[in-house]
Formats: sequence, structure tokens, C-alpha cells
Amino acid sequence: MQLPQSDPDLPHLADVVPSMLAAMEVPGFGARIDLPTGIGSAGVLLIDGLGAELLDQHADDAPVMSGLRGETLQVGFPSTTVASLASVGTGCCSGAHGMVGYTFRMPGVGVVNPLRWRRHPWGQDLRESMPPEAVQPMPTVFERAASAGVAVHVVSNAQFAGSGLTRAVLRGGRFIGVHGLGDLAASVHRVLVDGGFCYGYHGDLDLLGHLYGPGSTAWRMQLRQVDRLVESVVTGLPPGALLAVVADHGMVEVNPDRTLDLDECTALFEGVEAVAGEARARYVYVAEGATAAVLSAWRETLGDRAWVTTRDEAIDAGWFGARVADDMRRRIGDIVVAAKDSAALVRRTAEPTESALRGQHGSLTDAEQRVPLLLAHT
Repeated sequence: MQLPQSDPDLPHLADVVPSMLAAMEVPGFGARIDLPTGIGSAGVLLIDGLGAELLDQHADDAPVMSGLRGETLQVGFPSTTVASLASVGTGCCSGAHGMVGYTFRMPGVGVVNPLRWRRHPWGQDLRESMPPEAVQPMPTVFERAASAGVAVHVVSNAQFAGSGLTRAVLRGGRFIGVHGLGDLAASVHRVLVDGGFCYGYHGDLDLLGHLYGPGSTAWRMQLRQVDRLVESVVTGLPPGALLAVVADHGMVEVNPDRTLDLDECTALFEGVEAVAGEARARYVYVAEGATAAVLSAWRETLGDRAWVTTRDEAIDAGWFGARVADDMRRRIGDIVVAAKDSAALVRRTAEPTESALRGQHGSLTDAEQRVPLLLAHT
């Protein structure tokens, strides 16, 4: 079976922040993306769920962002928020930072959801028993920049202040909690005027894509609001400032005829200790000695819905980047499953909320993997 591989000609989402800091001439950072130099202040604004294909298809709804359209980035596997925000925050791919999915198995803990920092699907808060700084121990790019004397700020929804994911992958900057588009734009603007570095996050486009489908009327109306957000920041850029607008993944609308409920397929769980991930990117953790039998059962049952491969084969194909740390390898399932085209591998009993979503992401299609790099410079 031929596995998809990353495009060596496309820069990675993990390259953005190091390149921005290099443009600010911060010691210890090298330019991985060609950007203007001599920058006095810089900001990265991440729009959750804004795939490059979606932006190009709906350019009329986002004239400001479409006018800034430049390079295309790839986000790596899995194409999901946890992994991509960790790539932004560490400057590394998922195999190095170890935040390898929407859910994954932590040795000695079980399957966890790092967005909520709880056991999956229901469990207690794990921030004390599973400290985020130990789960993702590498210094973040924000910590490194702050140590070099840069005033670093993280601007995101107020509810994420002190969350497990924030502590794991976005620590090092002063957190500014916001409540809407207005104070998000105002906070990013203030940091840029003051001459610092800013990471900002907006998540509602992804939410509406999940609920109503990417390209739906509700999604398009939200895209228009995001375009006004970007316009507000761009028009207020002070001299010598650089803004990069990026995304963490794209999205596809799943086809009900290509959707399989794993919980109804009892044969898939023979020899299986746990199933994690999400509807388009699954990890299967198997009992000792059962890998071959489980692999065969999943391939036979899923057929042409997905690429079904072993952990080692997925690593060798570069799905998790050029380097996979030894202590992160066990977080990846013994078997890795990536959905094709518009297929979905749901679990309606174990994950009823997630299984009902119309828009999904996580896999290796261009619609999920490719995100835009939009640049504004004064």
C-alpha cells in the first residue's frame, strides 16, 4: 500500500513563528520562510479551520484575506488543533512535541483529551496528576523569545487562561484573555504598537464548520466576520510591523455514505486495548502479539475508506515529521488510520457529540493539510 507523504516543497506551519522571530532579529531563531527583515514588531493570528482550499473557494466572502494570499503551508499529521497549536508553539512537528492528536494514549494514564486535559471521553481534570509542562517538556518558542528580551503575548479566549493545552504549548508569553472579535483585534493591535511579539487565536470559524459544514451559509457568514477582523488589524498596523495570518488545518464535509460507526463493528475491537484520535485520524492500541491480526481486520473492514498502517510505517512515511522522539513514540497508536476523501470513522456510542459533526478534519487530504500564509507588512 502506497502511503501519502508530505510535500518537500511546502513550508510547514511549525516554520512560521521561528521565521517571524528571525525577521525581528531575535537571537537563536533562523528564517525558514522568506520574510521581510528588520521588523520592529510581529504577530501571528491563527484562524482555526481556515483551509487554503476553503479560502480560495470562498474568496468573494473574504476579499481582504484573499488579497493577502501568499504561500501555502502544510500542517502535518494529524491535521487537528492540538497537534497544530503545539507545532506553532514549539516550532516542531508532532513527532517531536508529542501532542499527537485530538485524543491519544498517555502511558500510565490512558486515553486523554488534551483540549480539555481530561481522560477521554469523560474524566477528571488532569493538570495536577499529569502536569502539562511534563507532557510537553520542550521550551516553547515564546519562552525562548521572552528569554531573549522580547515582550511576548498570547491573545486568546479568556476561558483558555491556564488551561492544560495553553500551559503545554503556548507558555512563555503574557496571556491576554478576550471575549470577542473586538477585543481580540484591539489586543493584537496594542501589542504590535508597543513593539512586541503576539500570537492571537480565533476559533469560531472551526466551530461553525463542524456544526453546519465548511462552506455552509453560517460558515460563510462567519468567514466574512473573520475578514473584517483581519482588516481591522491590518489597517492599524504601525510602521515596521509584520502580521501573518495562518490556520491550524482545513476541513471536509463528511459523506454519510462513507461513514462507518466503529462501535458497531465488534470484530475491530478483538485484540484492541484502546481506540483514540478522531473521526478522520484514528489510533489503535493493540494487545501484545495482536498487531498483525488487528491490522488485517481493520484493513478488511475499512476497505477504501482509509489508509491503515502500522506506527513504524507511518513514521517512516514522514507523517509525524523528520524526527520522532523515543518517549513520544508510544503515544502514537500501534496502528494508524487516516481517512480518505470524505470518509469518517465515528464512534456514536463512545463519542456521540463528535460523531454528529458535519465537518471533520485530521487526515492527509489537501483540504485538511493545506493552510494559507497571509502576510501584511508596513
